[in-house]
Amino acid sequence: MYNRFWSAYREGAQFLNNLFNYLNQYRNPLHFTKQENKTDTELQNDNSEPLPEIQELAIDIWMEVMIEPLLDKLIPMLFNEIKNDQTEICGIIESFLSVGKYKKNPMKFYQDIFEKKFLLKMGEHYKQEASNLMLESNCSQYMERVVARLKDEEIRFQKYLIRSTYDKVIHEFQHNMVGENLQFLLSECQNFIRQERTKDMSNMYTLVRDVKDGLTHMTQKLQEHINEEGKRATSNLSQENMPTQFVESVLEVHTKFSHLINTVLSGEPHFLSALDKALTTVVNNKESKPNQKESNICKAPELLARYCDNLLKKSAKGRTESEVEEKLSSLITVFKYIDDKDVFQKFYSRMLSKRLLFDLSLSMDMEEIMINKLKQACGYEFTTKLHRMYTDMTVSSDLNSKFENDKDQIDLGINFRIYVIQAGAWPQTHTVSTFTIPQELEKSVQMFEKFYNGRFSGRKLTWVHSLCTGEVKMNYLSKPYVAMVSTFQMAVLLAFNNNVQTVTFKELQDSTQMNEQELQRTIKSLVEYKILNQNSQNEKLEAESMFLLNMGFTSKRMKFKITTGIQKDTPQEIEQTRSAVDEDRKYFLQAAIVRVMKARKVLRHNDLIQEVINQSKARFNPNISMIKKCIEILIDKEYIERSQSSSDEYNYMA
Repeated sequence: MYNRFWSAYREGAQFLNNLFNYLNQYRNPLHFTKQENKTDTELQNDNSEPLPEIQELAIDIWMEVMIEPLLDKLIPMLFNEIKNDQTEICGIIESFLSVGKYKKNPMKFYQDIFEKKFLLKMGEHYKQEASNLMLESNCSQYMERVVARLKDEEIRFQKYLIRSTYDKVIHEFQHNMVGENLQFLLSECQNFIRQERTKDMSNMYTLVRDVKDGLTHMTQKLQEHINEEGKRATSNLSQENMPTQFVESVLEVHTKFSHLINTVLSGEPHFLSALDKALTTVVNNKESKPNQKESNICKAPELLARYCDNLLKKSAKGRTESEVEEKLSSLITVFKYIDDKDVFQKFYSRMLSKRLLFDLSLSMDMEEIMINKLKQACGYEFTTKLHRMYTDMTVSSDLNSKFENDKDQIDLGINFRIYVIQAGAWPQTHTVSTFTIPQELEKSVQMFEKFYNGRFSGRKLTWVHSLCTGEVKMNYLSKPYVAMVSTFQMAVLLAFNNNVQTVTFKELQDSTQMNEQELQRTIKSLVEYKILNQNSQNEKLEAESMFLLNMGFTSKRMKFKITTGIQKDTPQEIEQTRSAVDEDRKYFLQAAIVRVMKARKVLRHNDLIQEVINQSKARFNPNISMIKKCIEILIDKEYIERSQSSSDEYNYMA
């Protein structure tokens, strides 16, 4: 009845307001007839309140005649109507809001007579309802009922309440139904996550996401669970195929929990961050050796580089380029979790150099795609040398074509291909040792040097024979086998030309000028492959040790490769790579310190340490002790000095 009368009265007041609108326009005292004995200036400075509008007067009358006398009965009835889900309450609430429409604080009347009492009543109701539900439900059932109740309340109150009150009512619901019982809900959180009960996880997320500190506990438990799953997946990997198993295990965990977070937990950023933190811990895990205080070196960068090497090698048969590219994209996901990206870079560059120099790459296009992916992930500086290595191969290809057309039709007698690479861009995987090239190769080398020096002035060619390879045809056997060998191996085999039956170790050393250790390693590789036979049974090679060709040599393949040590990854090489990383880090940290000090001029010790860490963390997590050593080195080099006023402060020396 109240709502019906209010609707009629509101409409009549609106018509009346429109009819006498000219009075509303002239309701300021300035517009009425001038009062006697008052000047224009006095009237302008008159601070009297404007007269109320017609509609405002009508609302004031409604409040005085209807609302105030009926308030004690109307509010309880209104609460009952809301509980019974009646639509008339919209008009009643509107009447309360209309009363304050023309006041300085429009919401005060509405809040005082309705909202505060309503929120208090709903809070008590929700508290009692939560208590009853907890007595008759376990945690899973309680959450399911509260989620259903929340949806009902949201639908119901959206119909009747204004937005500000609706938000406050939902807050009361969450506070009493969830916040007050948060410990009860979170007590089962760990079990739900470990058992991956998706329905319960979804319900818990729906309830706790808007409660203060509600997501903190759930996020922590999810991070712990992902961490456990990741470590379980990456432990006890077989040595035979460890890189592939490691990367695929991490990707499997990432895919599984990414899907769970995006589908069950609405892609909540807190959970995605927990996934990243957990996998960062898994990927950079360092297992301690028994009876040792220090941890092992993290294997992830090396394993990732080897996985990439396996993908990009020709030996990766049965895969299309699109499949390889897809796996490389997935690999970048794991790469982003690595802290020591510089270790990956060092291993990757060494493996890339071997693929390029020994023609082991699946495709040059795939090599370029991978370099570009690393560039997108880490920036241009990270891949500068990798790009130069790739470019060197392209330039060398053009250079060989020009050499073929420029050698004045002289027949070299052999197919001859040169790679000209920049010393600063390529990893030092070799040592330049003394070596006299075989007579059969001399003309080719001399011709290329003449060609190159004629095109480029001021450049110095240094021949790295330890990285060279060639093909030798064996005409002394029943079948014309072709062996792919290193230049050192070729030099040893060519010593048997011109009907020479046996050759001593001393003769080989004199003819090749190789150092003793390198020559022993080369001869042993040929003996092990049964190309050569050794006269003596003594395995130790001496000056008088004699070698002869194995005339009964046979092979299932007409063309075969005698693998050289340079193409294999030896423990010594791995250790050298890690040592090189440490040296590079020292130079990087020194450069970072100089950059910071040059910009700041004066800086305290702790601030300098923090600045250097911030600049370095994109490549690796620097060791504080290493930073301190680098500071001491720069003090000795007189780049910086300790401040005379404070021992904890440094000055930049220009």
